[in-house]
This record gives sequence, structure tokens and C-alpha cells, in this order.
Amino acid sequence: MNNVSRILKMDTHVLGIENAIDKIIDPDLNGYSTYVCVSNVHMCMEVFDSTEFRKVVNSADLVIPDGRPIFWAQKLLGAKDAQQVRGQDIMMALCQKSAESELKIGLYGGSSDMVLEQVKDQLNRTYPGIKLVYSYSPPFRALSPDEDAAVVTEINNAGVDVLFVGIGCPKQEYWMAEHKDRLRCVMLGVGAAYDFIAGSKKHAPRWMQKFGLEWLFRLVSEPKRLWKRYLKQNPRFIYYFLQQWLLGKKFN
Repeated sequence: MNNVSRILKMDTHVLGIENAIDKIIDPDLNGYSTYVCVSNVHMCMEVFDSTEFRKVVNSADLVIPDGRPIFWAQKLLGAKDAQQVRGQDIMMALCQKSAESELKIGLYGGSSDMVLEQVKDQLNRTYPGIKLVYSYSPPFRALSPDEDAAVVTEINNAGVDVLFVGIGCPKQEYWMAEHKDRLRCVMLGVGAAYDFIAGSKKHAPRWMQKFGLEWLFRLVSEPKRLWKRYLKQNPRFIYYFLQQWLLGKKFN
């Protein structure tokens, strides 16, 4: 098992992208139900504020340092081998492996059927030969027990190896935890990746990503939806992390 850094109340694994991919497609996990969380400041503060959500994230098989500040925090806490591992980079690498092997991919999420179709078209164009064996854009309401059971049956019958779950944090993490031991695949929470692939949202320039300013780009792009999250959570993260790093404070 990789080293783990506890950032505030969230356990994050210290690993590189190749190591993360190897663990996700580990033959020993084939047919077993596991889930992977892709962590950023938003997730860290949701964990900080909610005991229930903390259990969900810290029970994940992997918690990947997707956000630049999470990677920096690992470094500052002494993890010399820490690397930023972007969730979408892992998603794309797994799609490439699917095109080159028998790895079967499933898609659960997307803001609409149209977005999901755009995602499928883009993945098929980018990765000819990809094995996309399942896709579903769920409604915004909760599924009924019968609907949910049907989804589980369809995913298992399709033989999905890796299921990309893109319904947003913290909803997707709760969904993955609830379906652990029911789905025979690795579930990877990918957040807004579907919208980026479909082209309905744009990535921040690389220089902004490098300096940890991706949040600012997204805030400017979607101020009405994101201003409360970033203006509330980012300063709180800095305040509490400085207490952990400089004062050695532990948050239980």
C-alpha cells in the first residue's frame, strides 16, 4: 500500500499516475468492487465538515491527489515523492488502455443524455477500439429501488471493468460507497470530466493549473454556481492547513 498523508481529516495516497493506473487495473481486483476518490480542496473541506462523508472518502480504496493544493499539502507534510495525479489524466489513460486491450469501460453520469452521447462520440474518435460497454445518464432525482437494481444488473451484465462516475462531489462519492459490493468493477469518481470531454466546459490554461489557480478559472467561468464554494472553502482550507503544518495541530 502506498504512503498516506492525512490532510486535515482526509486521508490521501502518495503515488504517481502510473502507480495509480496499475492499482486500478490490478488483475487481482478484477471482479471485485472498489472505488477511487479524486480529491481536491472542495472534497477536503466536505470531509472536514461531515463525519459521514469522512467515512465515505477515507474508506475508499484510493484517494488520489487531483488538486494542486492537495499535492502541495502532501509535499509540505513531508511526502517527498508526492505528485499531482489529475483524475481526467487517469481517465484518458484508462481509455487508451481499453483501446489497446480488453479493458471494458462504463460511463455513469453526465448532465444530460446529449452530453453523454457527445462524450461517447469524442472517446470513440480519440481512442479507436475503446470498449465502451455501458453508459447511462441518471436523472437528477434519486433512483427508485427498482431503477437502481436495474442499473446494477446492467453494469454487471455488461462486464464493466472500470466505471467512470461523473455526478459531482459529494454525490458521486456517496453513490460509489453505496454500491460497493454490489458492482463487480472499479468505480472512479471523475466529477466534471464529462463536461470537459464534451466541450461544454473548458480547462484552465496549463500555467494556471501549474500555479494552483484552476479554481480561479472555473470561478470566473461559472461565478453563480461556484462563488459560494470557492470563497468559503478555499480560505478555510488555508487557515486550517496552516494550523496543521506550522503548529502540528491534528484534526480528529
